[in-house]
Amino acid sequence: MTETGPGTDVEPWWKSAVVYQIYPRSFADSNGDGVGDIRGIIDHLDHLEELGVDVIWLSPVFRSPHDDNGYDISDYQDIDPVFGTLSDVDELIADVHGRGMRLIMDLVVNHTSDEHPWFVASRQSRSVPTSDWYIWRDARPGTVGGQPGAEPNNWGSFFSGSAWEWVPAREQYYLHLFSKKQPDLNWENPDLRAAVFDMMSWWLDRGVDGFRMDVINFISKDPSLPDGELMSTGYGDGTPSFSYGPRVHEYLAEMQAEVFAPRPGVYLTVGEMPAVTPEQALAFTDETYGQLSMVFQFEHVDLDSDGEKWAPRPVTVLDVKESLGRWQSAMGSRGWNSLYWNNHDQPRAVSRFGDDRTYWYESATALATVLHLHRGTPYVYQGEELGMTNVPFDTIDDFRDIESLNYYDAEVHGRGRAPDDVLASLRRKSRDNARTPMQWTADEHAGFTHGTPWMPVNPNARHINADAQRHDDRSVYAHYRRLIALRHQEPVVVDGDFEMILARHPQLYAFRRTSPESQLTVYANLSSQPVTVPSAEPGATLLLGNYHDGADGSDLRPWEARVLIRRTSST
Repeated sequence: MTETGPGTDVEPWWKSAVVYQIYPRSFADSNGDGVGDIRGIIDHLDHLEELGVDVIWLSPVFRSPHDDNGYDISDYQDIDPVFGTLSDVDELIADVHGRGMRLIMDLVVNHTSDEHPWFVASRQSRSVPTSDWYIWRDARPGTVGGQPGAEPNNWGSFFSGSAWEWVPAREQYYLHLFSKKQPDLNWENPDLRAAVFDMMSWWLDRGVDGFRMDVINFISKDPSLPDGELMSTGYGDGTPSFSYGPRVHEYLAEMQAEVFAPRPGVYLTVGEMPAVTPEQALAFTDETYGQLSMVFQFEHVDLDSDGEKWAPRPVTVLDVKESLGRWQSAMGSRGWNSLYWNNHDQPRAVSRFGDDRTYWYESATALATVLHLHRGTPYVYQGEELGMTNVPFDTIDDFRDIESLNYYDAEVHGRGRAPDDVLASLRRKSRDNARTPMQWTADEHAGFTHGTPWMPVNPNARHINADAQRHDDRSVYAHYRRLIALRHQEPVVVDGDFEMILARHPQLYAFRRTSPESQLTVYANLSSQPVTVPSAEPGATLLLGNYHDGADGSDLRPWEARVLIRRTSST
């Protein structure tokens, strides 16, 4: 890119981009307080520039009580002192733009913190201007507010317990789909929507290049708020009433018209959308009438759960191919996919879908190869480019995440389950697997801080770290660099049609990308056993592989990935 910042492009630049997510609390600590900060990010921009990424997605750095590590925002237009200042963010934006990259912020507007001034006023009175900016309901008829069973409906919170909290001052309940310190905003109120749009415009004026929108499909709820089907937790599943609410497209279209349409240039807008279907995602991202650049869908990262997050289910290569292949087909040439294995809410992919022991390097790079060469925009979560793994948590005291801690308390103390059984689930799926400090060096605390880190460093930082990999041409980091460069160099990676091949093969993940100029074929053995490729590719040459001694005939070794290209015309 020769120009950066808003107002300089007329084409969707994000189609050829690779996005890198930073979880600021765990990225780099510059002042020794044990918590990552904005100056720590600035100090490590060389790492990202050398990697070749185009966009940085910055998870929340706004003022917050940190009940949910910053996803509970008390001031959208200021920076929490633990992370730095607005001046630090301005410097970060300028430095990122100066390096030919862009920066997007996290937009968390399904809910705020209960310490946000909007809610502080709203909970005290039904007559203040923000009284109706949150979702308030009376107790069920014939019940006493605040008593068990008086909640307006039976919905459960994603963070355990009821989704309703009683406030005596108002004599009403408020809805919180997540923590009770994260009250849901009432998007039915036009003044609330206007305030959100003004805030977004304020950040765009400051130079950010778009937003990742947290659970944005939850902003429209069925006004009747009906009871949901009972789950094993004893609470009702409310998702049918808010995962694709009746006004969600209207709200996002209004956002597009009020915030983005008046501005020149193209912005990246990616909506996180749990439970979204391929058909719904196409409606959100259709290049003609959609409201967003792309969505984050959850289908492939829910494959290893049996109905509920903590209930394990084995996953096969066929499962993954069927899921990702369906999304490639559904988006076609009209919609657009976001491509990810990892983020701050997901355990590490090499431990989850790969083999993080015997074939750590091979499986980390094979999974990356498959993902990055699909049609869509790839996302790299901090440490993924190093092959960072899940964490060997010893006890519940090692965990920090509110979701994990609440689940442990509900299961062990509420339902009487054995602590070891619950810990096994947490080790497998806890969000804390993604939140241990970034592994920069083999030094104490992995070079993350010279103080005491806010949560323990993964012990394998002694050999899995950036310092060991950045100048090693055979490292996971080097393979990510090559994959990102391939997206920038080969138009077929961005624009080519997608075709799954060998769809029923139990070990091979294979597909083709085809454009008028070239055909790219990817073969990846996603298993720890060798396999023979059953079809030849006449006229194709090896473009990229993850074994360093080249291709070995038609046999793919454990977790071996090969990328072949055949030119169909001069380019």
